[in-house]
Amino acid sequence: MNKLFVGITLLITVVVLIACQSKSNAVHQGMEAAIGTVEALDSNGVGKIIKTEEEWKKVLSSEQYRILREKGTERAFTGKYWDNKAKGIYSCAACQLPLFDAETKFKSGTGWPSFYQPIGTPNVTEHKDNSYGMVRTEVTCGRCDGHLGHVFDDGPAPTGLRYCINSESLSFKSKGK
Repeated sequence: MNKLFVGITLLITVVVLIACQSKSNAVHQGMEAAIGTVEALDSNGVGKIIKTEEEWKKVLSSEQYRILREKGTERAFTGKYWDNKAKGIYSCAACQLPLFDAETKFKSGTGWPSFYQPIGTPNVTEHKDNSYGMVRTEVTCGRCDGHLGHVFDDGPAPTGLRYCINSESLSFKSKGK
């Protein structure tokens, strides 16, 4: 009787595990189809998108690819959002993760869109950048790791920060008029 109970319990456990794994795979495949390859949730709960460089080249313009994937910088005063005054949300041009609210945008005089704070800390990640003989803090998208720009400590209140972002790294959705 005891062996029969253990056998049935083991069989039920295996069936449940297989059923749960199948459902998990279906959800994962649906997410991949919607936004690209999702590796896993990071420690902040943001789903990471991993694509090959060839996949990125197919979905980004050449200038977006140069900036987002190769850590380039657009020339000052040339981007489409540096002087945008509309209210709305700025998202990552590569994966559409919301990054900045226009309410936090300010005129910095630098020629790039500047914000004093991101929508959420998991959405914008910071990394030490020692390129070009300078010590700076690079900011990247929390989902796809696309290069956005840099953050400096010369911004306005309330944070004292200036997130200096390339327009090509952003898409913009205006709030209802």
